[in-house]
Amino acid sequence: MTRTRRPSPQTVAVLAALAADPAAWRYGYELGQQVGLKAGSLYPILIRLSDRGLLEATWETDPSPGRPPRHLYRLTTAGAQLAGETSRATAPAATAPRRAELRGAW
Repeated sequence: MTRTRRPSPQTVAVLAALAADPAAWRYGYELGQQVGLKAGSLYPILIRLSDRGLLEATWETDPSPGRPPRHLYRLTTAGAQLAGETSRATAPAATAPRRAELRGAW
């Protein structure tokens, strides 16, 4: 039996950032700045998503002079689908009743 776990909030943030323009190639550093994650948290997420076929990864073909080539990332079709599902799953949480409101209902 296959077990499906919910993505972490950090993974959801990375997916959402990539889903803003799913066809665009993005640098890891740029993504980290956007979602507020440091390299030690971001790159394991990117590697895991890539290993699961949710991201495409490639090397930069024309790096700036004096700079080594960097990895670029973008969502695959399956990754874009997961990003849509996670955004829909987290959107209602903002309108869900707070725990204190639920106490009176029980």
